[in-house]
This record gives sequence, C-alpha cells and structure tokens, in this order.
Amino acid sequence: MIQVENLVNGQHIFLEESFDDISPLDSTIIAKVPRTKKIDEAVMAATEAQLQWGSLSIIERCYWLDNIANALEDKIEEIAELESLDTGKPYDIARNVDAERSINNFRFFAKFGREIRDDEFVMEDAINHIIRKPIGVVGLISPWNLPLYLLTWKIAPALLMGNTIIAKPSEITPLTAHLFGQICTDIGLPKGVINILHGYGSEVGQEIVSHPDIKAISFTGGTSTGRIVAATAAPLFKKLSLELGGKNASIILDDADLDITVPGVLRASFLNSGQICLCGSRILVHSSIAEEFLTRYLSELKDFEIGPVISEEHRNKILSYIQLAKDEGGAIIAGGNIPDKAGSWIEPTVIGGISHNSRTATEEIFGPVVTIHTFDTDDEAIEIANCTEYGLAGSVWSKERGFEIAERIDSGMVWVNTWLHRDLRVPFGGVKNSGVGREGGMWSVNFFSEVVNICVKEH
Repeated sequence: MIQVENLVNGQHIFLEESFDDISPLDSTIIAKVPRTKKIDEAVMAATEAQLQWGSLSIIERCYWLDNIANALEDKIEEIAELESLDTGKPYDIARNVDAERSINNFRFFAKFGREIRDDEFVMEDAINHIIRKPIGVVGLISPWNLPLYLLTWKIAPALLMGNTIIAKPSEITPLTAHLFGQICTDIGLPKGVINILHGYGSEVGQEIVSHPDIKAISFTGGTSTGRIVAATAAPLFKKLSLELGGKNASIILDDADLDITVPGVLRASFLNSGQICLCGSRILVHSSIAEEFLTRYLSELKDFEIGPVISEEHRNKILSYIQLAKDEGGAIIAGGNIPDKAGSWIEPTVIGGISHNSRTATEEIFGPVVTIHTFDTDDEAIEIANCTEYGLAGSVWSKERGFEIAERIDSGMVWVNTWLHRDLRVPFGGVKNSGVGREGGMWSVNFFSEVVNICVKEH
C-alpha cells in the first residue's frame, strides 16, 4: 500500500482524510490519497519562493530543468512500473511513451530556454525591447490518461519562465506525481517552487482555479470540466490555457499506401486503450478501398496489445456507448465484450453501419471504440470530418493529396501519413470545443510569461 503525500513548501504531507486509489488492472486498492481541500499554505509557500526563483537567470533555471531530467532518468523503470500499475497500460507503453517523454519535456525546455533571445524592433528614433517576466504563481491541472507526461509538459515551461507552481494531478492516477515530488526534494529543488496537491477536482481543483493569488491556469481534461474552469477563471482575469476533448478523424483516401496506413490508423485507434485525446476514433475510408482496408485492419487488430480502461465507472460509460451504437442502427464488427478477468478490461471495439451524425460518431467516448464510415469524394470526407463540435487533431493518409485535404480540416493539428509524430517546438491545441490557446515551444514560453515592451527613444 502506497501512502501518497502532498508536497507543500518542500515538505511531504499525508492527510488523515484520504481516499483509495484503485488499479484498473485487477481492481485492487494500491494507494491512499490525501483529500486536500485547503490550499492557502501551498499558495503562500509558492508566493514566497517565487521571489527568489524568478530572480534567477533563465540559464540558471535551465540547469535545474536538466537536473530534474537526470533524476527522472535515474528512476525511469520505477516511473514506468507505477504508471502501468496506476493506469493499467502495458509496461512498454508506460516506459517508452510516458516515462521517456516526461524526461524529454525537461530536456527540451532546458535546451529551448538556452536558445531564447529577446526580440527588438527598431524604429527611426527608438528601439522596442521585448522582454518576458514571470507571471508569479501558476496552477497546473493535469488528467489521468498520461499522468506524468502531461503534468511535466506544463511544469517544465512554467519553471523555465520563473514561475512557481501549484500542481493538481488527477485523483485517479496520483502515483507518479507523488514520486515526482520526492524526486524534486531529493535533488534539492528550492522549497515552495513546486507544490503538489492531491484530491478531487471539485474540491482542491476548484480552489486552485478560484484562488486570487494564482495568476494563470493551465488545464488539460474534458470539455465539460473545461467550461467550469473557464467560467471560474475568466472573471478573475487569469491567463487561461485549456486543452480539451477530441473526436478526431483518420481520413484514408483512395491513393493511400495501406502498408503504412493500416498499422498507423490502428495505432491511432487503440494506443493507450483509446484514452488519448488525439486518438482517431472515427475512421473515414474511401469506398473503393474500404473492403481491403477493413480486412487488413481487423487482421492486425488481433495482435494489438492494449490494457484495461482507467476504471469500472469509465468502462460502464464506454459500454453505454456501445449499446447506444446498436440502438442507433450500428453493427459491432469486432470486440465490444468484457474479458473474463478482474479489472476494467474491455475488448477493442469496431462499429460500422452507423451515421456519421449519430451520437456514437460525434460524442467523445475516450476508450477503445472506433466507428467506420465510407465516402466517395474528397468533399464528402471533409464534411464528415468537420461535422462534430470538436477540432483537436486528425490524420490524412494519401500518397498525393494529404496536405491539400489536411488544410481543409477544422482541427488544431493534422498529421499526414503518420500519427502522434511530435515536434515539441510546434503549437499543440485545438479549435471549436477542443480548447483555448496553444502549448509547445514558444507558445508555452509566452503563455507562462508576461510579455513586456520597453520603448527607448533616442536623444
């Protein structure tokens, strides 16, 4: 039994009021988690620490980011084991995606920080100097599907720009955030720079969003929760970044190379049991190759390894959508059943014969469920791809027309002949109901700083 602790002002604190952390692998209780309700002590610590942290040069803060990356790398196996235990994902995914990319987040922003140069705009009689100042104390709220990976994606640029942090990891997957807090104290990170508070979103999360001394909120999670975050933060004039839900399309044109398309689309369908906001949960395939594609897709699906979904409650939601698909006239082409074993397992599910305007095909399920739709023209494919309230990501598979089609998709990110091929310098985020703002590279740097212009007129 792991005792998860808060990190406040450099001290690890376990609260008497706690709740259970249940592994989706076998439904056993694996940890006790603090039920935090008050955050004033953490905010005070972060406020005090920010004065010194913000006064460091950006090069000095890059040094700390490298230290954190090195310490994470020393613990990479333990991170992967905890992430697999907490989320249920296969160990290889936890090791090569979650743990590895958590390290890379710090290495990337350390390198990126050393290369930042302040802009200057020269006038005939003056020079405008653009400088970036810390915001102060920032609140970071991260989800359960990629726990440490997405938490560090926020922490690294926030630290780089001189801010101190109140972090709230998901209550469902607290283990790697707990370990991260221990790592930070082990390497001697100044107390109060990072504070980690565990608990429920409606309690400690709401306290973070509404606290007047927390000047910015970076939130990744569901669209419905994002609306609450926005409604709370907007009247306080906080800086706000929201990375929300998706219902992404994988578009397979008639000239697609099926040798790369089939495994690529399969990975986009079911990686992390479909619990990635970027997953392609709608497969749009040209009618002339639909039969061949589906035959190969289903054949390769038999050997695709997935773990359970995050909880029994979430599995019940997914099952309700599978039943809804049947009620809407859809046919279960593959999967849809619960394996005979403990935990929150469900077979990867492929649904056909359903309208692209149906609820099953337009609402975010966030699980191992895809719907398949055919089209005859490029215009029809674009119409289907853009018919949902979401606009986060997508992919196009074509030898010749991929970029042309990608330009017409209402999404913040589109891959052509690949999926989840990430360059951390580029903007990450969505349009429509998939979010507000962008993360990555200079977009993260600008979000986590106050950009100031100083105009110096010549005598």
